[in-house]
Amino acid sequence: MKYKGIDIISLHDLDRSFLDYLMKKTKEVKEGKWQNACKGKIVASLFFEPSTRTKLSFDTAIALTGASVIGFSSAAASSTSKGESLSDTIKTIDQYADIIVMRHSVEGAARRAAEVANAPVINAGDGANQHPTQTFLDLFTIFELKERVDNLKIGLMGDLRFGRTIHSLVMALSFYNAELYLISPSILKLPSYYLDYLDSKGIKYHELEDFTEVGNELDVLYCTRIQRERFADPVEYQKVANSYEISRDNIESLAKNTIILHPLPRVNEISPNVDDDPRSRYFYQAKNGVYTRAALLGIVAGSIS
Repeated sequence: MKYKGIDIISLHDLDRSFLDYLMKKTKEVKEGKWQNACKGKIVASLFFEPSTRTKLSFDTAIALTGASVIGFSSAAASSTSKGESLSDTIKTIDQYADIIVMRHSVEGAARRAAEVANAPVINAGDGANQHPTQTFLDLFTIFELKERVDNLKIGLMGDLRFGRTIHSLVMALSFYNAELYLISPSILKLPSYYLDYLDSKGIKYHELEDFTEVGNELDVLYCTRIQRERFADPVEYQKVANSYEISRDNIESLAKNTIILHPLPRVNEISPNVDDDPRSRYFYQAKNGVYTRAALLGIVAGSIS
């Protein structure tokens, strides 16, 4: 129970040993072990920002572990809409729950919540910053389908500038010495901070704009949508809105054993006409969110060891 009570805020705070441990426990949960591991626990599900997969998979994971859930699914349903500070909201909910799961539109909000709460806080996405639990299910899916993460060639495509799933995944992949292909329009390149981080870790990476140039080299192509909500200027969004589409016209540029992942929701970047291609594994990936989040809840609760 060495991870009991820890906050899960950013990949900055974690290491490979934790990720490997989580992968092992997720496999056990998926095999049917640890059901009702959190029976008697109460999880606060605080979604100040809209969510489908993350919220519902957390709700399903909570049910799978036997815990109870309280919370809300929009900022309007909380007292912050009346002017209450985030700190006071968290301090109050801390009186009711054993674990706090929170999504917020403001970068750093999860860190602030962890600073004032006694219960462990799990970041379910904070603005354009980090989304660690998405990274956990991404890694687990790669582990399952490729049987390793070490030294794979992984393409990250789409909104690398604002994509919090990308930011967390880049840091996690550095623990496994993956070779990265950073595929994006020039205005959506990975921020220099993350490039500096990769350089400091000695991780090999390539920046390019067309995935078909390297598709046959990739073990994984991780695609993300261009996020309209992160653009202050709608005109700038329209310039890049339809930069990419994986379709029947270009999917054969990928190797036969490349797997296509996506955190979802998708817009136009993956055509539905490739959903039945065996390389398309994004809905399978979404299902793995239940198992990784159930394992994570059990680990931070001290119920899974």
